[in-house]
Amino acid sequence: MEFPTNLRYTSEHEWLLIDGDTATIGITDFAQSELGDIVYVEVDTVGLDLNKEDVFGTVEAVKTTSDLFMPVAGTIIEFNPALDEKGTNDPTLINTDPFGKGWIVKIKISDPSQVDSLMNADEYKNLIGK
Repeated sequence: MEFPTNLRYTSEHEWLLIDGDTATIGITDFAQSELGDIVYVEVDTVGLDLNKEDVFGTVEAVKTTSDLFMPVAGTIIEFNPALDEKGTNDPTLINTDPFGKGWIVKIKISDPSQVDSLMNADEYKNLIGK
């Protein structure tokens, strides 16, 4: 199981990669392994300003559906076209490459100070008992 040290993590199992005032968000390797085979991702919040912990979409696996939560406040600026039904529509990228091609959205961060409240890789590993 991977825990990239250049990412920040939430207790809801999202990760955040920061690049200036934008960030890429996905779910962790642990989360995708707990969900099982992902069959559909829905994000209908592109263009919306959301607060920290707001639901920005859902991930549907064979066994369950899980909400996706904003790690920090911001505006959703892009949904990964590889996961979109208008794109290649391959939600399994989240299972096979959760920290790379399986990213879910990109946001413009509206409150950078909220990043400080997110966990680093070691703190996240402790949360999930790894």
